[in-house]
Amino acid sequence: MLKQFLSKLPRKSLKSDSAGRPESPRSGSPRSSSRNGSSGSGQGTSKSNGGNGATGGRSNAAKRTSSAVFPVSMVAGIEPLVPFKDVGSTEKMNLFVSKVSLCCVTFDFTDPTKNSAEKDVKRQTLLELVDFVASGSMKFNEHAILAMCRMCAVNLFRVFPPNYRSGMTDGNGENDDDEPMFDPAWPHLQLVYELLLKFITSPCLDAKTAKKYIDHSFILRLLDLLDSEDPRERDCLKTILHRAYGKFMVHRPFMRKSINNIIYRFVFETERHNGIAELLEIYGSIISGFALPLKEEHKIFLWRVLIPLHKPKSLGVYFQQLSYCIMQFLDKEQKLASIVIKGLLKYWPVTNSQKEVMFLGEIEEIMEAISMAEFQKVMVPLFWRIGCCINSLHFQVAERSLFLWNNDNIVNLIGHNREVILPVILPALERNVQNHWNQAVLNLTLNVRKMFAEMDDELFLSCHTQYKEEEAELSLATKKRKEAWERLEHVASLQPIAGNTAVLVTPLATSIAC
Repeated sequence: MLKQFLSKLPRKSLKSDSAGRPESPRSGSPRSSSRNGSSGSGQGTSKSNGGNGATGGRSNAAKRTSSAVFPVSMVAGIEPLVPFKDVGSTEKMNLFVSKVSLCCVTFDFTDPTKNSAEKDVKRQTLLELVDFVASGSMKFNEHAILAMCRMCAVNLFRVFPPNYRSGMTDGNGENDDDEPMFDPAWPHLQLVYELLLKFITSPCLDAKTAKKYIDHSFILRLLDLLDSEDPRERDCLKTILHRAYGKFMVHRPFMRKSINNIIYRFVFETERHNGIAELLEIYGSIISGFALPLKEEHKIFLWRVLIPLHKPKSLGVYFQQLSYCIMQFLDKEQKLASIVIKGLLKYWPVTNSQKEVMFLGEIEEIMEAISMAEFQKVMVPLFWRIGCCINSLHFQVAERSLFLWNNDNIVNLIGHNREVILPVILPALERNVQNHWNQAVLNLTLNVRKMFAEMDDELFLSCHTQYKEEEAELSLATKKRKEAWERLEHVASLQPIAGNTAVLVTPLATSIAC
């Protein structure tokens, strides 16, 4: 049995002594992997081999079922190794390293009939490895950790093709074609992700030893994979990255900084990334663990990262996760509410009605948690903007803004500050009563107007009188301006047109010319 076991071990030993981090996938691949052959489409290369991978898989970039470009690979055939139960405990770790190395072979998954026997061997080996890691029977040494990192690099780290559908979005940031793109290699990728998750969370993995191999480069490549178009892969990565954040405390500042950089690039440069929602889910759990008082670094993240995320057109894709992160910050420190509202007013989507509805929903959620002191800091610009929304010709925006008065907490805030808010909001209500086309909006406006009258009848009458006087003054000024233009036009029409004489262009002529 021992001879049979030794004959199946790889001839080439692992170079773990000279490696301080996971080697590149090409140097860590078995002898069966070469530079010439068919394009692999299941497991791939690390970002360091991105150029070769892109060349080898260019023909598959536009295929609907493929979301990555893989390196060229030739499989000469692999054989299963003996099961873990057939070897002694002293040999199990060596067998683990051998089985992990066997899984470094890559295959072409675009053709289901190609290398079917070898694919099944690799799948069975991955299942064995998952069970072995989950059992927690032995502590992992450096050889095992290095082999695991190398295998993950070979199978997971790859180059994604251009996202040809990323520009085809509507106002909500949703693609015209809502069908997700699935990776044909997922049956193997899923097992590799499951193995990596159980490996990171295993109590047999020493974080101090593993941090040398699961280093900044490794974590950064995992974050890069969140741009995958396959939602199943992004979900696995989200869980793995969250567990890695909890396991490796030394990497936490780097992970936060890397997430910040991805979001910066998305907001201010590309506005194209498939994993923003998952990144925000990761950060939402991170925020819940922040200690009080909040560090300045975290407040800067709120102001410079989370609030600008309201700007992109694709807000609808990740709005729920973004709103959750915002509320997590406000639960930690209520004084940040006024800062958030000022940021929302700064990025208010005046030309996008669907985003306005989302903003109004978030404003309502914030106002339920805001303190009176913070509310008073922003109530004037906030209700001026709400007044503009009340007058919106898009009935959903006007309706959503008037629904704010159905919230008891908001009505209470308004009632305590009615002397300031009513003069700001009453003109918008009166304009709706006179001109709005939608009957539902008109009825809601009358209800809000009635609430103010019942809240403080004397103040309402005073503000209404002031509004009538201002309207009369504006009407008179408009009338005088019109008469002045008519006089100028009449005088100009009596003057003969000479060579250098200026010609008066009437507003009507200007509008026709435009």
